[in-house]
Amino acid sequence: MKAVILAAGSGTRIERVTRGKPKCLLEFGGRTILDYQMDALWAAGIAEIAIVIGYNGHCIVQHVQAAHSRRLDKVHFLFNPEFARTNNIYSLWLARDWVESSSFICLNADVLCHPEILPPAVQSRAPVTMLVDPEWRDETMKVVIREGCVVHMSKAITRAEYSAPYLGITAFSRQITPGLFGEIEALVRQGRVDEFFNAAVEALIRRGVRVAYTTTAGLPWAEIDDENDLRFAQTCVYPVLSEATVTTGSFAKGYAG
Repeated sequence: MKAVILAAGSGTRIERVTRGKPKCLLEFGGRTILDYQMDALWAAGIAEIAIVIGYNGHCIVQHVQAAHSRRLDKVHFLFNPEFARTNNIYSLWLARDWVESSSFICLNADVLCHPEILPPAVQSRAPVTMLVDPEWRDETMKVVIREGCVVHMSKAITRAEYSAPYLGITAFSRQITPGLFGEIEALVRQGRVDEFFNAAVEALIRRGVRVAYTTTAGLPWAEIDDENDLRFAQTCVYPVLSEATVTTGSFAKGYAG
């Protein structure tokens, strides 16, 4: 299985903190969000990682070259030249030739999460598996689940309607990959480049594709869009990541570049 990390955005809502760096280079305990993501992916058995870069992407390249030098042959950089006017659907579309017909897991680059959240999604045999958390969060994408499947996703889903927030992490089987990129390409050709790639997943749902889910099982995570999210990550997510690293040793020692 491969992984695609979508890291092209500029993160305007938190630029007072990032000061020109991509959000994925925000640090927690001397390690960046991107470091935590990459180490968790290697630990989950991912073979190769592609990072779609855009805004100040050279900063990401330089960081990965320095921090993950031992695995550089397994890391690929894809550039989104239209990052200023497109959303993650376009960044994922740019990864289509690299993914080819492989199974892959796709992550938004601003998600800081406990490494044990990823393996259940990586190991899922469903065509599509979304990672969700049953606990309500205001600003995130929400999903509606019926009969064990995700049937709808939107940021506009109300608290009365929602089943779970979505983490911004989705796994796709090799069987569904061609269909996924077919739906993405159709949307891109319609000019819908400013949408989330979830629009393509919803198109698959309408075609009868089963979209499964795995949960966080109470493990911490944060999608960092603004300074409130950053404070939450600093106080509620990073301390648990730090404790897990000290306790097991495997997350940092076994998989750091």
